Amino acid sequence: MSRIKRGIVTRKRHKKLLRQTKGFWGQRKNVFRRAKETLLRALAYAFVGRKLRKRDFRKLFISRINAGCRLSGVSYSVFIARLKKANIVLNRKMLSQMAIFEPKAFAQLVKQATHGTKEKVT
Repeated sequence: MSRIKRGIVTRKRHKKLLRQTKGFWGQRKNVFRRAKETLLRALAYAFVGRKLRKRDFRKLFISRINAGCRLSGVSYSVFIARLKKANIVLNRKMLSQMAIFEPKAFAQLVKQATHGTKEKVT
C-alpha cells in the first residue's frame, strides 16, 4: 500500500489561520500554535465587544439626554417617566440626537413631557 502525504491539507488550514492573524505581534502572527491561541482569544473578545458596544452606546445616549434635560431643569429619570406617561415614544438614540442637533425642539419636548400638554411638537 502506498503512503498518503497530507501536507497540502494541513498547509492550507495553517495558511488560512495565519492570514487571519496578520498584524499580530511576534510569534502570534507566524507560529501556528501561538497564532491559533491568540486568534481564538481575539475572536472571543470580538464577540463580547459586540455586546459591550450596545451597552456603551446606550450609556452615551443617556448621558447626552441627561445633559439636555438639565438645561431645562429636569433630571433624566423624571423626563423619561413623564415621556412614558404622556405616551411619547422615542428611543434614546433619537432623543440624544435631538438634544445635540436640535436643542430648541428638545427643550420643547421636555416642556411638553413635563407639563403634560397634548399639543404636537413640530
